[in-house]
Amino acid sequence: MKIYTRRGDSGETDLFGGDRVGKHHVRVEAYGQVDELNAFIGAAIAASEQKDLLDFGRRIQSTLFDLGSFLATPDAAQRAKASIPEVTDADIGALEAEIDRLEGELEPLKSFILPGGSAAAAAFHVARTVCRRAERATVRLDGEEALGGFALRYLNRLSDLLFVMARAENKRAGVADVPWNPR
Repeated sequence: MKIYTRRGDSGETDLFGGDRVGKHHVRVEAYGQVDELNAFIGAAIAASEQKDLLDFGRRIQSTLFDLGSFLATPDAAQRAKASIPEVTDADIGALEAEIDRLEGELEPLKSFILPGGSAAAAAFHVARTVCRRAERATVRLDGEEALGGFALRYLNRLSDLLFVMARAENKRAGVADVPWNPR
């Protein structure tokens, strides 16, 4: 099987289940943003030397593949037939538990901080901003076609976790978070 099909050359793509839509369609934008997020998380965990963050990052990436498949399949019956997993409350609980675990290592924030620090922390901050963009795209989709389930909650909580992962990277590298000092 070749990687190229030429079917998208006219600006359309296939959704899972066979429907064709423009590549600018709100659904394609949502799962495309989730795919981009997945790649940025891959870059962040590749920059990290922290095994726990790498392991949990891989778990997040797998869940994001599930979420992308869910978003790419508009028909609930088709999702069920293809056994496409949905994000669950347990997935969100796992993010919250990881946030709590990592926050146990960190000093409480007294001000906003600037994104950056170590290379790995900066990569997690970039992933956090891409996550927020993916969340906004998914909110737009949900406004047009109610998604139900936990997709929006998962992305919202994931951006929180990516922020905490960035702070943990800095702490473990001995790099202080840089406070924002309004001018």
